[in-house]
Amino acid sequence: MFAGPIQELIDELARLPGIGPKSAQRVAFYLLKVPPADAKRLAHSIVEVKDKVRLCQVCFNVSDQELCEYCRDSRRDASLICVLQEPPDIVAIERTREYRGLYHVLQGAISPIEGIGPEELRTAELLDRLKPAPGAPPVIEVILATNPNIEGEATAMYLSRLLSPLGIIVTRLASGLPVGGDLEYADEVTLGRALEGRRRVTG
Repeated sequence: MFAGPIQELIDELARLPGIGPKSAQRVAFYLLKVPPADAKRLAHSIVEVKDKVRLCQVCFNVSDQELCEYCRDSRRDASLICVLQEPPDIVAIERTREYRGLYHVLQGAISPIEGIGPEELRTAELLDRLKPAPGAPPVIEVILATNPNIEGEATAMYLSRLLSPLGIIVTRLASGLPVGGDLEYADEVTLGRALEGRRRVTG
């Protein structure tokens, strides 16, 4: 235990995801050593992000405006919607430079253990986006890009059943062996996916 303000800081830092008591203590004492201007800049950034950042009114990505940069971009293909669990997932997709459609962030995944069902996600808003709107191009395809784990798979399965009757193409991101990986170290689920997603080789 340390003096009041230091222990309070350690306790608050330890509440952050991925930071345990030891890491929180290291960060707290690092902040004590840095110049006051650096610590105040960090504090200011935290206050700014809480005051100014909100969820996009259309796709629920994070934004400092009513619409995020992707929803504001008229050059994006409005007939494609990629469904993701969290805002950081958009960065991963954008990094590929292979996708030019729009996004929809669920803000989580179905997890009965944590008490998260479809009602806690942005599924109703997704359905609203798929309804034909006057003058707007219809959505042709929805790409389910939830994480390849139990929660992500359950969410993708639920959405697939929900969207299939709407006459919209529903696809799932392929998953398989990573480039540079060894076959012997791949788990059976990854290998199974790789076999399912195999492609014809042309010579």
